[in-house]
Amino acid sequence: MAVQTRTDTFTALRNCFATDLAALIGDEAPRGVTPNAFIDLVERIRDVLGSSSLSNWQDASEDLDRAVGYLTDALTSTDSDQASLLAWARTHLRDGIATAG
Repeated sequence: MAVQTRTDTFTALRNCFATDLAALIGDEAPRGVTPNAFIDLVERIRDVLGSSSLSNWQDASEDLDRAVGYLTDALTSTDSDQASLLAWARTHLRDGIATAG
């Protein structure tokens, strides 16, 4: 059985969410597949949505901010904590996209 690495998990999250996140601000998903590139994308979208006067975009920005925290923590977490942190990040990414849309 193959062992899944942190990079694999971040790549899976990126593949699942990057296009939808970038579409929120009319951009294309960046090509970088590193965990930091994905976190940078989420931060950029968070900042754009947070600067809006629309309340649903501001709420979405808060979800994305929480996701960034969990993603960042997952980079330095133990393997036993990583799955939980990434599950929380995934929840906030999904909620942020739904709220902004």
